[in-house]
Amino acid sequence: MIIEVLEKIGLSDKEAKIYIQLIRLGAQPASVISKKTEINRTTTYDVIEALTEKGLISSLKQKGITYFKALDPKELMNYLEREKVEHVKKLEKQQRQIEEILPELISLENPESTKPKVTFFEGEKGMRQAYEDTLNSSETILAYANVEEMHKALPDFFPEYYKRRAIEKKIKIKCIAPDNKTSKDRHKKDKEENREMILIPKSKYGFSPEINIYDDKVLIASWREKMAILIKSEEIAEFHKKMYKLNWDLLKKARTRHD
Repeated sequence: MIIEVLEKIGLSDKEAKIYIQLIRLGAQPASVISKKTEINRTTTYDVIEALTEKGLISSLKQKGITYFKALDPKELMNYLEREKVEHVKKLEKQQRQIEEILPELISLENPESTKPKVTFFEGEKGMRQAYEDTLNSSETILAYANVEEMHKALPDFFPEYYKRRAIEKKIKIKCIAPDNKTSKDRHKKDKEENREMILIPKSKYGFSPEINIYDDKVLIASWREKMAILIKSEEIAEFHKKMYKLNWDLLKKARTRHD
């Protein structure tokens, strides 16, 4: 169990075995470490060097013999923090590189082509990627959304997504949603999340998929099947915008009469 966790945070199998033995035995020469872990001497030295670079073990000399010692296991937290910082730096560098070539990539698209472009996304990772595209919207997003289904499918994604859309990107959204408890709870946060929501009776008009309409795109997401389709077509998007406006205006009038 311990080895599995150590491997998940970036240690190799041999690194994890040697690290654990050093915690158990205390300071030991490479020969003892090699014997206890059944890892040959040359490889043991290589692994020790890697663990030293990770800041997890140290060395000391006594009577001409080098001993290696595991640092306090709490140093694992510092190691993870360093790894996180390096990972963020790497991603930021990659992002800058993509930004540099983005204009060139966009220029490769044929602006005269009217053929709709369809992109398919699958699984949780794919769903997240699909929703990242909505954060590029230059206009108010028009959505049919079952908030309860959204939160069930990606519980750790949407609170952060709302924040990024509303606060960082300053993108507004209009939403027609079934009046379940989750939708009602989210409705209370409309102002801070830059949203206007109309609730409809779930018993009569309940639905589980979501549709987002923005710019020249229509995103259709199935939360239960964990898949999404993004259609890039000015004609199709314009049609859905008009149909959405029709529904929105009718619901607004109905709500006004009810009030």
